[in-house]
Amino acid sequence: MLYAVLIPLLIACFIPYLSKFKDKIHTGIFVLFVPLSIFIYFLQFIDTNFVPVAQGYSWIPSLNISLDFYLDGLSLLFVLLISGIGTLVTLYSIFYLHKSERLGHFYVYLLMFMTAMLGVVLSDNVFVLYTFWELTSISSFLLIGYWHYRERSRYGALKSMLITVFGGLSMLGGFILLTIITGSTSIQEMISQTDVILNSPYLPLVMTFIFLGAFTKSAQFPFHIWLPDAMEAPTPVSAYLHSATMVKAGIYLIARFSPVFSAYEWFFIIVSGIGIITLCWGSYMAVRQTDLKGILAFSTISQLGMIMTMLGFGTKAAAFAAVFHILNHATFKGSLFMVAGIIDHETGSRDIRKLGGLMTLMPISATLALFGTFSMAGVPLPFLNGFYSKEMFFDVSLDLSSTSLFIAEIMKTSIPYLAVLGSIFTFVYSMYLFFGTFTGEKHLDELPSKPHEAPIGMLISPALLIVGVIIIGLIPNLVNEPLLAHAAKAISGEEVHKHIAFWHGFEAPLYMSLIVVIFGSILYIFRKKWTDIYLLIPGTLSLNKVYDRILDGSEKYSRKITNSYMDGSLRKYIALIMIATVLVTFTTMLTTDGFTIKTDDLAKVTVSEILIASVMVAAALGTIFARNNVAAILILGVVGFGLSVLFVLYRAPDLALTQLVVETITVALFLLCFYHLPNLRPRTESFKTKSVNAIIAISFGALMTMVAISAHSSKWFGAISEYFIENSYELGGGANMVNVILVDFRGIDTLFEIVVLGIAAFGIYAMIKLRSDKGVE
Repeated sequence: MLYAVLIPLLIACFIPYLSKFKDKIHTGIFVLFVPLSIFIYFLQFIDTNFVPVAQGYSWIPSLNISLDFYLDGLSLLFVLLISGIGTLVTLYSIFYLHKSERLGHFYVYLLMFMTAMLGVVLSDNVFVLYTFWELTSISSFLLIGYWHYRERSRYGALKSMLITVFGGLSMLGGFILLTIITGSTSIQEMISQTDVILNSPYLPLVMTFIFLGAFTKSAQFPFHIWLPDAMEAPTPVSAYLHSATMVKAGIYLIARFSPVFSAYEWFFIIVSGIGIITLCWGSYMAVRQTDLKGILAFSTISQLGMIMTMLGFGTKAAAFAAVFHILNHATFKGSLFMVAGIIDHETGSRDIRKLGGLMTLMPISATLALFGTFSMAGVPLPFLNGFYSKEMFFDVSLDLSSTSLFIAEIMKTSIPYLAVLGSIFTFVYSMYLFFGTFTGEKHLDELPSKPHEAPIGMLISPALLIVGVIIIGLIPNLVNEPLLAHAAKAISGEEVHKHIAFWHGFEAPLYMSLIVVIFGSILYIFRKKWTDIYLLIPGTLSLNKVYDRILDGSEKYSRKITNSYMDGSLRKYIALIMIATVLVTFTTMLTTDGFTIKTDDLAKVTVSEILIASVMVAAALGTIFARNNVAAILILGVVGFGLSVLFVLYRAPDLALTQLVVETITVALFLLCFYHLPNLRPRTESFKTKSVNAIIAISFGALMTMVAISAHSSKWFGAISEYFIENSYELGGGANMVNVILVDFRGIDTLFEIVVLGIAAFGIYAMIKLRSDKGVE
């Protein structure tokens, strides 16, 4: 599995070279075989008797971080979606993106994202999962901002990254707490310690952090605002990231940790509560949009809300319905995004107000859109897979277990009604999307290009997805036991056997579906009569405005704070650094009992050491009062040479020689720069400034003294010198311990020290050469 995860990233390294041949062969053709091969490889695991597979590779054992991959029914479903939809999106992009585009960049970003998503759904180690999770944010940022010369693309890319990375960092906090509670970084091990987690006082905090990660990534209310702006990305990106993969990462996270949290009553309240609000709000706002991708963006938000709601129910039937709709949504929504891209590509516009009557001009696209929109709307027809999972949603919403929490009982009663309400608006925007685009009056004079049917290559991918819609609709149990049952088992923790059938008799779910169709049709027909309601709800209120104000305010106050101390005063910079160091270090040592002073293991102080130390102190004080450059340099040299003498007394001749060389060179360099040194003259400073300087200097000096004494007196770790004494000869093969340490035990460190010195030497040579070239002496 490691190779399956990393292959896209490895191939991405060769894309810049392969893109050089894009004039002869489209770069996407090279990329197409990557997701296709991964999809074919994982197809072999589809089996009624599928057993989870685990693989592990050591990475950072000291931190208990390893590349552990776990393939069960849930991760298999997502892997097939990532690789399968990825194959179709790559094929679609070959015909969508012209060869004049920056194809090398696009496919590198796409393969990065593919690796990230595969890593997210296959990782069993929480910190590895987090690593891939943030890689999805980075790669999606690059994909959304692919057309970086557009201001809206940059805005959408930044918005998506800020919101999802905020959630990712919160999720990391939850993972750290889970690791502390369970003592493990393995998700499967955490699931086996469910009782320990549920009895932990940190449970509410863990859930909050992890849910923030899931809600931001899956565009749940109120974090959904990034998804519509992400539609500035090329349509292949929208079809891949924002319908089938990235936005479902949060869904996957909730599903993966459902066995841990579902027994906690607040799990249902939070997950289903946020989900049902997202469903209703997303479907309601979709009817307001005029951009095809904008409609699809809000429809994605509403569909994700529906899946999240079902996951919050915590029942076996709800888990099965959720995974079924994950599959169905990927098929019809992926195809609709591609059709929207085709319309934009062939007409030059996505504004539904300028479109209309395209059915006769683009009959194949219209047919594909018909199946996709009607499936999304949940129209009760046996060849549309969307109806099956929509009816399951209604069914499981009516069969919720009782709870002791009053708010949960209220939700249990209201969720079926809200489910119908959200589905009514889903029906409205689905009909609005199809009929507003393909029927009615033509507006050919308002379109930048004359509409015509797309080339066959661009139609293959959405056509295959629609074929999937029809096949699943006609033979729903084809994917039931081999795939969906295993995915539902991974969520609920129990065997799930459910027969999918179109007809269940005259029961409540059927009546709910008929209500959706009837009231949805009425609202669509009279849409222009009631859409003024958007002037009241939401009216001028907008979460986007809140986001913009937060961002603008943070930039404004950050700039104000930065300008308050970044005024070019070197004294102020050093003062702030020293004050911060004193406060942080002193507080840390005080709270951790770090100030330890022991004198029982100290050697006796001799007269010679006292004399040398006194000379050094006098020389250090002398530098403060010196008013002559040469005198200050020479006095400062006394401090360094005095330290060399102390090294000799302490029987460290190598250190003494090093100090002598460094001090001699330092003094010589100061004298060489003597001409450029400023004149030392008394500065007229106020008593306040002098007092602050004195306090900072004394505090910092006292702190460093205490740190040095405490470091000597505290023995928190075993001395590494014992290791060097025992192993320098046998492992290093040298009798001189210092040489062995520098060359063998710390060879890499020594190498880079030499590199740093070499870079400094080149820098000095370059500056001297630059000055001589300019004729400066």
